[in-house]
Order: sequence, then structure tokens, then C-alpha cells
Amino acid sequence: MSHQSDLIATDIEAYLAQHERKDLLRFLTCGSVDDGKSTLIGRLLYDSKMIYEDQLEAMKKDSVRHGTTDTEFDPALLTDGLKAEREQGITIDVAYRYFSTAKRKFIIADTPGHEQYTRNMATGASTCDLAIILIDARHGVLTQTRRHSFIASLLGIKHIIVAVNKMDLVGYSQEVFERIVKDYTDFAARLELNDVRFLPMAALRGDNVVNKSEHMPWYTGSPLMYLLEHVYIASDANLIDFRFPVQYVNRPNLDFRGFCGTVASGIVRPGDEVMVFPSRKTSRVKAIHTFEGEVEQAMPPLAVTLTLEDEIDVSRGDMLVHPNNIPLIATHFEAMLVWMAEEPMQPGRQYFLKQTTTMTPGVITDVRYRIDVNTLHREDATQLALNEIGRCVFALEKPIACDPYRKNRTSGAFVVIDRLTNNTVGAGMIIDRNQSVGSVGSIESLGPLGLDPKDPRDSTDPTMREQALHQHALTVWLTGLSGSGKSSIAERLERRLHTEGFHACRLDGDNLRLGLNRDLAFSEADRAENIRRIAEVARLFNQAGLIVLVPVIAPFQTDRQHAAEIIGADRLFEVYVDTPLEVCEERDVKGLYQKARAGEIPDFTGISSPYEPPPAPTLRLTTVGHTVEESADGVFRAIVARIRL
Repeated sequence: MSHQSDLIATDIEAYLAQHERKDLLRFLTCGSVDDGKSTLIGRLLYDSKMIYEDQLEAMKKDSVRHGTTDTEFDPALLTDGLKAEREQGITIDVAYRYFSTAKRKFIIADTPGHEQYTRNMATGASTCDLAIILIDARHGVLTQTRRHSFIASLLGIKHIIVAVNKMDLVGYSQEVFERIVKDYTDFAARLELNDVRFLPMAALRGDNVVNKSEHMPWYTGSPLMYLLEHVYIASDANLIDFRFPVQYVNRPNLDFRGFCGTVASGIVRPGDEVMVFPSRKTSRVKAIHTFEGEVEQAMPPLAVTLTLEDEIDVSRGDMLVHPNNIPLIATHFEAMLVWMAEEPMQPGRQYFLKQTTTMTPGVITDVRYRIDVNTLHREDATQLALNEIGRCVFALEKPIACDPYRKNRTSGAFVVIDRLTNNTVGAGMIIDRNQSVGSVGSIESLGPLGLDPKDPRDSTDPTMREQALHQHALTVWLTGLSGSGKSSIAERLERRLHTEGFHACRLDGDNLRLGLNRDLAFSEADRAENIRRIAEVARLFNQAGLIVLVPVIAPFQTDRQHAAEIIGADRLFEVYVDTPLEVCEERDVKGLYQKARAGEIPDFTGISSPYEPPPAPTLRLTTVGHTVEESADGVFRAIVARIRL
């Protein structure tokens, strides 16, 4: 079902074109049994008015017969469609739902929580951009919570929302929520989960699902729907390494020979030189054809037909790449393997391995170790049983063109097929050869994917660097309207810190948009990504022992809260430069406010886009009646006790 729009009644073609341009977010719900995954999806669709009236009436009737919530409307029945699911009140198979809002299109995968259906969860997660991990507020972090978090990390899901559900059953207690946040954070520090957000909710009652909850005023963040609409995924796609697995050779007549497939990663344009693997023959792209006609470029996940200038041999299973950026050509590699069959995996037995559009016979020669997903410890193993995960060595009869899974989720993934039954029995993720055993330390010293078991962004104790610099690391985050004086204060503060013998650097928002963030515009999603990147850089500089000054507008409280989570509350000092709008306009030497009021600059903070003041900043500065030097000295006096070692 689609979000309603006035264009439907006035210009259906314009509406469809607008709908087509929306980006797509694939996400899944996962967690332990009865944490409320199906209920959350049903409530999400119900509160956002994405259920047809006849469908709602049918669900109300089913709720009387099958419902498990003792209410007129059981939201879980929207996705739990199997008879066994409704009888038992559980999710067994993956259920997919589609909906859209004014900002984005969504595909939801509702995955089962039982341990015996771990393979179903891995299947649903394999194509997702974001995972919602539900936790029952009464029970906290459970074994299955850890299991699904590990699988989400293993499958390279970059964005995680930890939804602490059923807060109504614990009296909407902030203390309970914060304890669960700490428990999960302690566990997740050993995983490669970079973008984690925490959200208290009561899905059955709709608290913090689509609308903010009145029962939890202590939560200052955004509800789930806002987070889903604004999470930044544009930078997740690999647009550097061009990979085009050929799926079909299209030869409708003597004058046309095209190669059909889906762009797995990278960008291709007419005139680009390409190389064919495994033959290594080269040619140039003549044209890029789609159903609508020829296009000037193609990027993932567009399905296209490429024609080449030269008549070279290209067949299904081949891969087109750029000659100066080639994949690995391997017959032997190591991979993390999720075993999905009742019959245990047997090293030395012949299997088929299907990777992109190619299939080749091969064997699993060795099991390096099996992962205990509850503790993340490694165990010696000679085989893998149903739902178990381990690191295995593969040997193939013919080479494949592949990439490490962390670099490319399409060319780095494969499935294992039983040669007798033709059933899919395993799913694998190729490990970078630089992480192979013997090349980077021993097995015991590496994490689940050959990485350091500690947070990969914090592999050296930061206190060692702080002691070397004789200071405590800190991020001074200055927020306020354009023209409030943030940058001037930060510049003066930086000079004062250096004068006093401290090591500091300044991350100015305007300067970062000239380089690191030059690909971002000023939509809410782009602004959120702008703040996230700045926070990540500040965190790295803090780990190096430096004091970081960040003067940025950062108009939305949700984005600032996310930045605080990235940097860490113990290292963040938030300064609200509180300057009235009329004063900021008087100081505007660039004329930005004037252009914004004339409509020349859309979404300008303070004029056509709101600014949300921090509800509880560490320091509030009033610049009216005070010089830049006085304001900077005030910040210095406030932080000196925090930074002096």
C-alpha cells in the first residue's frame, strides 16, 4: 500500500514518477521469542494508516479467534499468516510486507525468534539495510538477542535500532531502559555494529512507534517511524568497485547482442573500458539499455543490458569489471558459513557453490572453528550442525571472481547446494585474504570475522595516548543558529587551548562540506548523515587523545543525541550558543538569511526549517553583550577541569 498524496487525484503520472524516485529501505525485525516483532510491524502499519479497511475488519475477526493480546485488534496477525503461526502465537517463516510514506519506500522482513529458525532469520537479514532488534523490557538482553545481533553484524547490516519493547509492563521506567542499554552496549562492543540507536517503546499501545509517547517524557529522541524515514543509507552502497555479473545473453536479432544483469556495485557509463572475467578480454561499453530506454549511467541495484563495442565472448556466469579495479580470482578461500540443513555439514563432501550467477563444484576442506553466538567464543569443531556458524576453508574446481563480503555483499556472498537433493544447505560470506589464518595473527587473537575482538574503532587503549599528551580527550560540540557565533568562538577557543599547552583541533561544519561531506545536500536525511560523519571523526580524534571543537548548526535534537551516542557521554561537552534570530540576521555578512526569506535557499534553519534547542546543554552561552573572546574564555573555564590530566 502507498502513502496517500494529493497528486493521486490531480496528476496520477506525476504521483507515480514521484513515488518511483523515493529511495527504498529494506529492514527486518528480530529478537527473542515473544518480544513483539510481529506486533510492532502491525502497529507500525496501523498507526501510519497503511492497512485497508477490509483487511482491518478481517484482522479484527481473526483477533477474536486467534489473538494473543486480549484486545480487539491483534497487530501480530498482519504478518503471522500461517495457520501454525496463528495457533501458536509465534512467527515461523519470514513474512514480507511493503509500504511507503511521503519520504521513503519500505520492505519489512518479519523474522522468527526461535533458535530452531535461525536460518530463516539469516535469510531475511541477507538483503536488509537496517535491523530492528527487539528486547522485552521485562527480560532484558537474552541469548537470542545476542544471536541475532551477531548474525546482523556477520551479514554486514550497517544500521541497528535496539527497540526496548513492552515498556508499559515495567511502568515506563527510565531506569529499566538505561540498564538494558548498558547491557546491550557492553555486549555489542565486541561486534562490528557502527550505527546503533536505542528506543523505548510499547508496540501494542503504539508508544514511540509512529508518534511520540506521552508516557515517557524522559526520552527526548524520535519515534521509530521518524528514524526509519531519516536513516541515511545512500553511502552504504559500494559505488567504487564496478561488478556486473552476467545473468543472460540477449540476442533477439542479428544486429543486437546484449548482456543482461543487475549492477552489483560501482557505476558504469557508455565509453567505460571493461574487462570480462575469467577470460580477461577487454572492450568498451557501447550503450546501457533499460526497459524505459538508454541511460547515461547505471549503479546498484539497477537491472540493465550492456552492449559492447567489440564482439568478445561473454556468457552467463562471467563478470564485467573495470580493468583498473579487478576482483579476487580464487579457487581457495575462507568464509564464515551459516549451516541451514538438518544433515550436518561434512568436510570433504562435494557440494555446489553458487556465487552471483556462476555455479561450480567444490568441497569444504576444513572447519577452522565454530562460533558460540551466545558468548562469541570459538570452539573446536569438525563439522557444523543446523543453525551453527563457523569459519571454513573452501576449495573449488574452477576459479570465481569474488570480493571480501565486507567490501561487496553481492560478490562476497554465496550459497552451498547439496548435489543430490539440490537443496540450499548453507550461506557463506567470503573473508578478506588479508584476514586469513597466519597472515594477521593467530586464530585466537582475531574476532568473529578475523577482526580484533574489541571495538574495531578502538583497538588501542585511548588512555595511553591521553597520558602521552598530558590531557583528557574531549569533544566540545557548539550548536546554534547560523550567525550565532559558533565558529568564531571555536576558533578563539582553539588558540586559547594551544596557548595553554593543550592539543586541540577544530572540525568546522562549513569546511567539512567542502571535502568529507561534499556529497551531502541539506535535506533532513543528508543533515543527519552530515552530523553522523562529523561525530565519527570527532570520536577518532578523541581516541587519538585530542580535544575536538565542533561548531555546527545541528538543528535537530535526534541527530545531536545520535552524535552523543557515537562520541560517548563521558567525552561530550555540549555548548548551546543561544543567540536570538534577529541578532543572527544582523550579523549575516553573506546575506544567507535574506536569500532564505526570498525563497532562494530552501530548508534554511531558522527560516524555512526549524531549530530545536538542546533541552539540557552542558553549557549555555548568551553572546548578546559579550565579545567572542569573553565567550571563548567562558567555555575554556568550563572545560579546563575536564581536560587537565
